[in-house]
Amino acid sequence: MRAHEAGALHGDIGNRGPAWLRTPADVNALVPQLWPRTVARGADGALTVAGLAVRDLAAEFGTPVYVLDEDDLRSRCRDFRAAFPDVDVYYAGKAFLCRAVVRMIDEEGLHLDVCSGGELATALAAGMPPERIGFHGNNKSVAELTRAVDAGVGRIIVDSFTEIDRLTELARERGVRPKVLVRVTVGVEAHTHEFIATAHEDQKFGFSLAGGAAAAAAFKILDEDVLELRGLHSHIGSQIFDASGFEVSARRVLALQAQIRDARGVELPELDLGGGFGIAYTTQDDPAAPHDLAKRLRKIVDGECAAERLAVPRLSIEPGRAIVGPAVFTLYEVGTVKDVDGIRTYVSVDGGMSDNIRTALYDASYSATLASRASAAEPMLARVVGKHCESGDIVVKDEFLPADVQPGDLVAVPGTGAYCRSMASNYNHVPRPPVVAVRGGQARVIVRRETEEDLLALDVG
Repeated sequence: MRAHEAGALHGDIGNRGPAWLRTPADVNALVPQLWPRTVARGADGALTVAGLAVRDLAAEFGTPVYVLDEDDLRSRCRDFRAAFPDVDVYYAGKAFLCRAVVRMIDEEGLHLDVCSGGELATALAAGMPPERIGFHGNNKSVAELTRAVDAGVGRIIVDSFTEIDRLTELARERGVRPKVLVRVTVGVEAHTHEFIATAHEDQKFGFSLAGGAAAAAAFKILDEDVLELRGLHSHIGSQIFDASGFEVSARRVLALQAQIRDARGVELPELDLGGGFGIAYTTQDDPAAPHDLAKRLRKIVDGECAAERLAVPRLSIEPGRAIVGPAVFTLYEVGTVKDVDGIRTYVSVDGGMSDNIRTALYDASYSATLASRASAAEPMLARVVGKHCESGDIVVKDEFLPADVQPGDLVAVPGTGAYCRSMASNYNHVPRPPVVAVRGGQARVIVRRETEEDLLALDVG
């Protein structure tokens, strides 16, 4: 790869694609692990989801549109509940949150973690039982903590000494005893992107284990005896496929549990191991099934507790994108197809980095397929790009599409349930797409499309 003034995404000049990407034998074939479970190709070659043709969804709701397979999301909730029957499973509000999804995960018996006042407001507005909410964040304001305390949020994950002081003062004023976990930075760096690896020492989250801050935070809470310290929390990152990081993390955080027991005679009853389990965005990804994850994590915790002579605490996990990520795909319409001097074919769609910033931000990889029809044309290595005035506006860096892809075709990108709508923007004053939930042959809007009127309503100049 040679240097390129527009950045690394433009430095891989040539039409060979990444080493892991193989020319498909059938460009129309779907790779099952990439798609929601009800997606299929109909008799006419077009994609269907929950029995509905994507052409009909595009005609009714427009494009771009995020399509959420409700049965898929609910089945993933149930898979984690079944695999972790005695564990509190937290849905990641930051991945994607709206009132309809809150109700779904509530009905499926999951807990919910939030990390801002807005996410907490959404959860409460949807009727989520506050005792099943966990509140994260490295800089929670007094107003946010006040709302959490007054609502009766079940677990507040404290992240700094300042926060402990704020929360302690609020608890004294109100005569209540909020339940808290101490977020521990365990010094384990997940094998993931630098910006989504969260447990190495040089970052903003948590109390350092190696420097003694984590123990000091726990002792402070216990000694002041205003907040109820329920346990410790560790989170090593996201899009994780290798369980070895959890083994090291559990060993270190349980050693701290033992240190607290020995110093204060208190054996904390809970442990949140975080999660951030990976999903398949492309054929190079091979995520573990929930029951395999459960077996490995339980073995790790049981072994470390035995070594430290600790009772096994009640566990919590946070699967992150693994629940909602695979349950959604984004449907686009092709606007132009441009062959650039045999270097690359650019397929431009009517969305882009405003509805999926992850490719530009994290160098994330995605897949795509021609969705509105089948094709007998040969596979063509293409780059799916957006409509924004930015050379880095890339949705799918490299993918094989039929060589006859043309304006007016629909292209679907799977794996867009997590962090796409929640990180969407109005870059270039483009309104954000809607989210449409499909189930049993029915479709309903759960987040409506923004309009130009919405954009202008905020402009008061």
